[in-house]
Amino acid sequence: MAVGDKDALLVAVFDDWIAAVHRTRGERGDLPETPRKAIMALFEPFIGYFAQDPALSREYSSIIVRGTHESAIFADLALALVSEIENVLSAAGLNNAEAARRARVVYFAYLGIVMTTGNQAASGGSPLEQLYEVIDFALQETSEGQR
Repeated sequence: MAVGDKDALLVAVFDDWIAAVHRTRGERGDLPETPRKAIMALFEPFIGYFAQDPALSREYSSIIVRGTHESAIFADLALALVSEIENVLSAAGLNNAEAARRARVVYFAYLGIVMTTGNQAASGGSPLEQLYEVIDFALQETSEGQR
């Protein structure tokens, strides 16, 4: 098996697993009571999966960053996760436009945190602490007094 084939296989395995998480979650629909915990619950399966094998996760991330193989994490799977975050933010009282903007910010920050975990590119706490900071930022009131 060629190196490119192994890369494609790794991306496919990760993408299939991520898609399965979204399908299962859609069937259950159970989220914690607070918006902060609800958003973190959306990320917990992914963070746990990536933490199980940091070397393999770094390899997956490097394949994605190289751009040599397409991944659903930037297409359908991204839309699913952003939509889930947006739903929590809307339920927390944000209007639709603000919830959509903040959901994208949380998603892209999450990707950055996951992709830089283990390479000391980011400072300021563990990946979980950094993600909580992003979630707290997204839940802050706006200048219009919105939550």
